[in-house]
Amino acid sequence: MKKYFFFIVAAVVGVGGYFWLQQPGDNSDSSQLNLYGNIDIREAQLAFNGSEHIAEILVQEGDHVSKGQLLARLHTELLEAQLAGAEAAVEVQRQVLARLEAGSRPEEIRKAEAELQAAEAQAKTERDSYQRMARLLEKKLASPQDEEQARSRADAAAAQVKAVRATLALLRAGARKEDIAAARARLAEREAALKLTRQRFIDASLYAPADGVIRNRILELGDMAFPQSPVLTLAFIDPVWVRAYLPEPMLGRVRPGITAWITTDSYPGKRYQGWVGYISPTAEFTPKTVQTPELRTRLVYSVRIIACNPEDELRLGMPVSVSIELGQTGTATRPCGS
Repeated sequence: MKKYFFFIVAAVVGVGGYFWLQQPGDNSDSSQLNLYGNIDIREAQLAFNGSEHIAEILVQEGDHVSKGQLLARLHTELLEAQLAGAEAAVEVQRQVLARLEAGSRPEEIRKAEAELQAAEAQAKTERDSYQRMARLLEKKLASPQDEEQARSRADAAAAQVKAVRATLALLRAGARKEDIAAARARLAEREAALKLTRQRFIDASLYAPADGVIRNRILELGDMAFPQSPVLTLAFIDPVWVRAYLPEPMLGRVRPGITAWITTDSYPGKRYQGWVGYISPTAEFTPKTVQTPELRTRLVYSVRIIACNPEDELRLGMPVSVSIELGQTGTATRPCGS
């Protein structure tokens, strides 16, 4: 009977000790804090910035990809035609502007000068003819009608000289500055349209924004892609972080930036260096309005421990243990981005 009583007492003491150890205590005398959590990673839903049928997907689920790697393409036949038309329009307007800025060709100016000389010679001939006709009219050797016709031909020749001289002045002066400015503005407009078309052509290809692993192929060949419809899910594997919970009494002894060590059951004996990257400013749950000392010690705060994962050993959801040496004064060395 005493033997059974001894076993019952031992069991009660063991269970009570276990639950007492599970309660978050002060830990003010401990030099190391142990936390438990799970690996978390960032993910991105990758989509095309355009609407068209998918022509090609170059990756499979589980593939490791590098930043800038081509992942998928849309059909681009229509975009190629639009791009060719925009490039041709830019070239046409560029030549128009070049012609206006260059002004008249020397050959055009020499031609106008020759036309002016011919017009002046014709005007002199008609003027002399009119003067002779006027003298003949005074001597009654010509009719008034002949004199009137000669004067009209002389006036017309003089007007032609003025017209040719004005044309020559315009050729020498070149295009108006307003016309050049308008042509330059039209060129800028067409270059902007070309840039937009080129960007649409670039957007028809989907590239990896960072190193990672393809988790899901959401759309397949022939599906219609939209900017609102993800095509692939990309998991960023480096860095990763541990999502754990910090007891309220430890808030004054743990701060962002200090070193932490991470261990897993999958790789016994291997430690991963990390650092405390974030501590939540609020408790994870709301306690009762009246807080006793016992309730206050049960408050927990979400904490994020950043770790590098160059060998892709830390996977999403993996349970891990985190140890933090308390009393650190410096900050952790960060070999990978936070």
